[in-house]
Amino acid sequence: MQMRFLASEVGSGLRRNVSMAVSVVLVTMVSMFLLGLGLLAQRQADTMKGYWYDRIQVSIYLCTADALQPNCEGKAVTDAQRAALQSQLEALPEVKQVFYESEKQAYDRFKEQFRNSPIAGNVQVGDIPQSLRVQLEDPTKFRNVTTQFEDAPGVATVQDQEKVLSKFFTIINWITVFAVFLAALMAACAALLMATTIRQAAFIRRREIGIMRLVGASNWTIRMPFVTEMVIVSLVGVGLAVGLLVGLTQYVFTEGASQIALSQAFIGVSDVWLLAPWMLGGVLLIAVATSLVTLRRYLRV
Repeated sequence: MQMRFLASEVGSGLRRNVSMAVSVVLVTMVSMFLLGLGLLAQRQADTMKGYWYDRIQVSIYLCTADALQPNCEGKAVTDAQRAALQSQLEALPEVKQVFYESEKQAYDRFKEQFRNSPIAGNVQVGDIPQSLRVQLEDPTKFRNVTTQFEDAPGVATVQDQEKVLSKFFTIINWITVFAVFLAALMAACAALLMATTIRQAAFIRRREIGIMRLVGASNWTIRMPFVTEMVIVSLVGVGLAVGLLVGLTQYVFTEGASQIALSQAFIGVSDVWLLAPWMLGGVLLIAVATSLVTLRRYLRV
């Protein structure tokens, strides 16, 4: 097939069916944008997991004289109990380092963290108990520490940051699933719209198709312009979706959130470029498959 003939047929088809072509572009763009958002949300969750799991600490809060926990029995932790707890923690293979935080240090840290909050003025020295903060070698093994020291003498409560983070990551995972589900629905809509566009284009060009059959044109010669049209409009849709994702990542994460939260880990434009080939390949597969199936059914050539 001559390229000049193919280009002429594709250009003619797009001009005759411009409204449907624009519709396919927009539906493809929206579906790929939603899919990209879902995949980027998952990459952000994975990035934050790697960042935060390296910093997970288990906090062992020690008993005070007015502690209400049954394990304390109304008695403050003794120096001997605290030293024994610290020695036992340091002997565990899961523990990387143990930090002791006094009541004064806990108060100072709280005042610094909540310096712009009105609750900072309601806390006094002693309101936050002294604690042992445990940094783990393997953050996934936090339960090995918490279960051993929950009922130890002098321990009021044991808290680990994984409980809070796991809820946060669960929410992100559900958002990802929802976004991918919407993207799948939009991709199905795009495939149906492509099929409708091809049928309409075949009907408009039925006379030309009949002439091509009479002169002995091959099936591939007749189908190729329709397939090429769908590939072109699909590529335009993917290109627009990738452009939106690049802009979103650049201005929201790279120049936005990462400048505000300097200590956090965020995704970047490079993550979009890693996803782009997969999005492009998926759309091309949908466009070609939809075109061939539709043409086989409705052109009967």
